[in-house]
Amino acid sequence: MSQFQNYRYTVQTHVGLKRKVNEDTVLALPEQDIWLVADGMGGHQAGDFASRAIADTVAMIPQGLDPTARMHALRDAIQSAHQLILAEAEARGAGVIGATVVALMLANGHFVGLWAGDSRIYRLRNGLIEMLTTDHSSVAEYVLAGRMTWDEAEQHPQSNAITRAVGVGEVLELDKVRGEAQAGDRFLVCSDGLTKYATFAMLQDILSNTPIETVVERLVQVALAGGGADNISAIVVDVQ
Repeated sequence: MSQFQNYRYTVQTHVGLKRKVNEDTVLALPEQDIWLVADGMGGHQAGDFASRAIADTVAMIPQGLDPTARMHALRDAIQSAHQLILAEAEARGAGVIGATVVALMLANGHFVGLWAGDSRIYRLRNGLIEMLTTDHSSVAEYVLAGRMTWDEAEQHPQSNAITRAVGVGEVLELDKVRGEAQAGDRFLVCSDGLTKYATFAMLQDILSNTPIETVVERLVQVALAGGGADNISAIVVDVQ
């Protein structure tokens, strides 16, 4: 648990119970007001390389940028990582290497989220949880069409089929969400290794009732208790 300026945050990543390697990478840059989760694509070569490449590139964003320049630098860093991963995949000659990414940036009473894939940002406000991102996945279309909920989509046989990732395809299209960040807001940035086991109701309960010092440990324990079949990563950021 750490404190910086008007935020308190806590970070944890766990290999889970079934995987030998943790292909998730988490990054906290409180001096830049940026928090990031990257999830190396399971089943592909070197997902851990891809997720680390994203975090390493973002970590090199220069200090002292104003919020607008910092947001552009964040986007540019992820695009640079995309090119780096493509080049690595070609050099290895071993097929696709990729990772999802989700990044939260806070500045001047606002938030910006950038993402590709199915890692997510949630916001808890006044005891109610809201998912701020929209998965780039095959089953997301069913949710957006009103045919199932996000909780149901997590249990769908095609839930792992993502349609967008860093390092996959020539052009990377990042989605962006932005809005107001108020004192008392709690943000959750996480990989699908958590959301496969934690429903909206469970997340709302834990985020509402657990102090910052232990909240990510509780979240990880929920995923482990559910089976822990994937790597698990969670960052919680409280706006003071």
